[in-house]
Amino acid sequence: MKHYIFILCFFVSALGFSQNTIPDVIEKYNTHSVKYINVEELNSNYNEYLILDSREQGEYNVSHLKNAINIGFENFNIDASVNEIKDFSKPIVVYCSIGVRSEIIGEKLKEKGFTNVFNLYGGIFEWKNQGLNVYNRNNIKTENVHVFSKEWSKFLKSGQKTH
Repeated sequence: MKHYIFILCFFVSALGFSQNTIPDVIEKYNTHSVKYINVEELNSNYNEYLILDSREQGEYNVSHLKNAINIGFENFNIDASVNEIKDFSKPIVVYCSIGVRSEIIGEKLKEKGFTNVFNLYGGIFEWKNQGLNVYNRNNIKTENVHVFSKEWSKFLKSGQKTH
């Protein structure tokens, strides 16, 4: 419930302050507690990372980064992640729509002892904005990207916006 209230407050605040760019939103809401990795760096070394999608299942089903594992946000289970990953030094990239939810999940992973955690700067929106591929629930390339709301849709400049 606490996460729902946070998300609701976050999105209502975003509407009220009308940030115009992804960096504006990241600067306002993130604490930079998880190191960022940019799209170019991730793309050039993609296979070296375990990619975790911290968006909800419906968002993931619309599109996600190749081979990303959906861990969700509201029902994220840190213990299941620990049991699944096991290697606490494995390079992990967490992403969401633009990088706010993924920072929260990244913090939890770090608190649990993972030492090589990164937050994808700009999330799936920036990934797609730079013309890179995303995949649907059947792992087929798609142009669709879940934008969560009309307000958030302004940050996606490339691809097909879906809700």
